[in-house]
Amino acid sequence: MAVTIKDVAKVANVAPSTVSRVIANSPRISEKTKERVREVMDQLGYHPNFIARSLASQSTQAIGLVMPSSNDVVFQNPFFPTVLTGLSEGAHAKQYALHMTTGKTDDEIFEGVVKMVQGGRVDGVVLLYSKVEDRVISYLRERDFPFVVIGKPIKDDDGISYVDNDNFKAGKEVTEHLIKLGHERIGFIGGNLDLVVTVERLLGYEKALRNAGIELVDEYVVNDEFLRESGQDAVKELLSLEKPPTAVVVADDLMALGVLNKLDEMGIAVPDDISVVSFNNVLIAEMARPPLTSVDINIFNLGYEAAKSLIRRIENPDEPIAQTIVPFKIVQRSSCAEQKEN
Repeated sequence: MAVTIKDVAKVANVAPSTVSRVIANSPRISEKTKERVREVMDQLGYHPNFIARSLASQSTQAIGLVMPSSNDVVFQNPFFPTVLTGLSEGAHAKQYALHMTTGKTDDEIFEGVVKMVQGGRVDGVVLLYSKVEDRVISYLRERDFPFVVIGKPIKDDDGISYVDNDNFKAGKEVTEHLIKLGHERIGFIGGNLDLVVTVERLLGYEKALRNAGIELVDEYVVNDEFLRESGQDAVKELLSLEKPPTAVVVADDLMALGVLNKLDEMGIAVPDDISVVSFNNVLIAEMARPPLTSVDINIFNLGYEAAKSLIRRIENPDEPIAQTIVPFKIVQRSSCAEQKEN
């Protein structure tokens, strides 16, 4: 026979309403009482009926996750499992479940968000990307539905809650790192230009070159998807130039792995012949050969802070717009060296 709230209340010596409030993590209940009730719940094997709770409270206790449209990027790039871990931990702390979109195209993703929102399946939404143009954001704002973006919106950012790094500054600083090593012919291998993160890092790269009085060469900039194959194709294109770069800024570790693979295949040594810096500092960067100098953007914290920010807005609709900048740091390894005299 299933254990009920009344059973828990009897053993814990509290009213059934108190058990309900503990399940809802009500601030009206003391931590001591919450601890005692939760111990009894564990002891009896009681699991709250969240469906019944949702009907009673008009809350689903669920957060919708909106993934990028490219399934290849989501399933291959280590960024996403890491940020999802942060989101999961932040949601779990407040007993929220996660509900993920599964669309393969922009249209399918938009339809998925509409179904989540209008079907009352979630209390709020986290977008795991920021696009230059995105009708999902427009839709959520029109409905005044709680949402948080992981990534800085390209426009009207004062009215949107987001969690991000200072990607402009990061792009500028890694480029300056290469300039200090004596490099002037510096390439940039970025992701899709529809994504704000690519645009911000590219602008930082360009700013560093201008500040150093180094000419911007259009042929030194190549953009594609955040995939290993994209890195391979991009560096091959850069090295086919009459004056190829002596260093490259790569906007993602998975792409950088492709860069290293292709350079090794071509018999070009890193860092003796070309220096490489990257972003994200996932396990790939540390295990690459040579280990990659990479920008640690604290991916887990991006997800964790996004979940916390969204839940605050869900539980308090008057919560002000929150814009959280997660710090980054450059982790120096063996993929960069001083530029040799030509």
